[in-house]
Order: sequence, then C-alpha cells, then structure tokens
Amino acid sequence: MEGGVGVGVGVGVGVGGGGPNSPRTVEEVFRDFKSRRSALLKALTTDVDAFYQQCDPEKENLCLYGHPYGSWEVNLPVEEVPPELPEPALGINFARDGMPQNDWLSLVAVHSDAWLLAVAFYFAARLRFNKNDRKRLFQMVNDLPTVFEVVSGNVKKPSQEKSTAAPASNNKSKSSTKSESQTKSSKIASPKDDEEESGGEEEDDEQGATLCGACGDNYANDEFWICCDICEKWFHGKCVKITPARAEHIKQYKCPACSNKRARV
Repeated sequence: MEGGVGVGVGVGVGVGGGGPNSPRTVEEVFRDFKSRRSALLKALTTDVDAFYQQCDPEKENLCLYGHPYGSWEVNLPVEEVPPELPEPALGINFARDGMPQNDWLSLVAVHSDAWLLAVAFYFAARLRFNKNDRKRLFQMVNDLPTVFEVVSGNVKKPSQEKSTAAPASNNKSKSSTKSESQTKSSKIASPKDDEEESGGEEEDDEQGATLCGACGDNYANDEFWICCDICEKWFHGKCVKITPARAEHIKQYKCPACSNKRARV
C-alpha cells in the first residue's frame, strides 16, 4: 500500500464528479458518505493494529482514505493538482509515536470527520444541489455519530425525538434477544436493567439508544450483538468478527480496542 499511483486510480477514477459510479442524488451522496465512514471506522477500531503498523513515521507523508466500496487504505496523496476529490489530512503518520495511541487515533478520527464532510459537500457543490437538498444531506449526515465520537467512546445519545422512533416493545426485546439467541452470557443486560426493573419509559429510552461501539449504528432485533466485558460497550458481531457459535466458547470477551490497550500497557 505504498505509492501514489494506486490511490490515484482508487480514489479519482469512477468516484469523482464525472465517473459512471458517481453519486448523483442526495441519497447516493449519503450512501457514499456512509460507505467511506464505515471504512474509516474499521481502520480506527477493528483493524487498528494493521492501521497503526502502516502509519510508519519513517515513511513519507501518508493519508488515510475511506473508499466508497467500504475498504480503507493508507497511502501517499494523489499527485494531481487540484485532486479529483478533496484530500484527507496529510502526514498522519508523523505524530504516531509522539503522543499516546488513543490520542493519536482520536486526532486522526477528527480529521477523518472533516474529510468526510468535505467529500460529501464537494459532491453537493458539483451536482449543484439547492439549499433544501444541502440541508437534507447535512441532516442525514448529522444523524450519525461522528467518527471521533465512536473512536473515543463518546457516542452521543440520540435526541428524545429520535429515540422515540423505536417502539418500546423493541427495547424490551433487546435484553431477551441478547440473552436467548446471541449466546453471550457474561454480559446479558446493562446495569440499568438490574437496578431499575420498573424504570418504565426512561429505561426503555436508555436501552433504545444503544449504539455499536465500532460502526455507531443502532441496535436491531435481527442482528447478533456482543458486549465487551472490559469497557461494557456493545458491538455488532459482524463489526468485530464474532459469530454466535464462536461467542459460546468465549468466557470473557474483550473488544479490539480493549485488547489492543492491554497489549500495549
């Protein structure tokens, strides 16, 4: 993954303003945003070891790219000026060994958020979205937790209006789904469940706000989730590469971030 040619092809051709796969509507630009965001989250969470190793401070200025087909890449910036798309932060590798790893990851996450917005509104400008379309695009983007919030563990709770969109019956079924069909027994319910069995709507709203610690998306009944025994965050099984069958044999589950933290202490 070294050299500018590969990035020039992967980032410029086919995903710019005029390629055959270019987004053309608000929904398509948002879909492009979500795919790039998922790729960046993967680099900074589940694939953090590989990402860390590729950001060698001895190499030249490196950037972190999230591709619209869901993969990430650490590479040199494109040589084309101006580039087909806005470029990510340059030289992220230089600060890698100069600060605590979590601080460095958070810094990269902040710049990744800025890049994602730049790409989305580059498309909005190039496609000549009107005021209402730009507003709608921003609202769709703003409804998702930022990369920084997910990486730093500071995912904000959805607004009251947002949290009431999920029926209370779905919230109630969360604990039973996790305990009965997901086979992860060490962390079946949140501490709130034990302390406030009769907590009513307040407890339902709290549970309904559960977000995946890797991708930041909401809980869904038909998805397998697993809880980290260290940081007590919930994750989609697919985001941390854990299947229900594998979970049966795990006595104490540690998410990638906690595993990596322990390894470097």
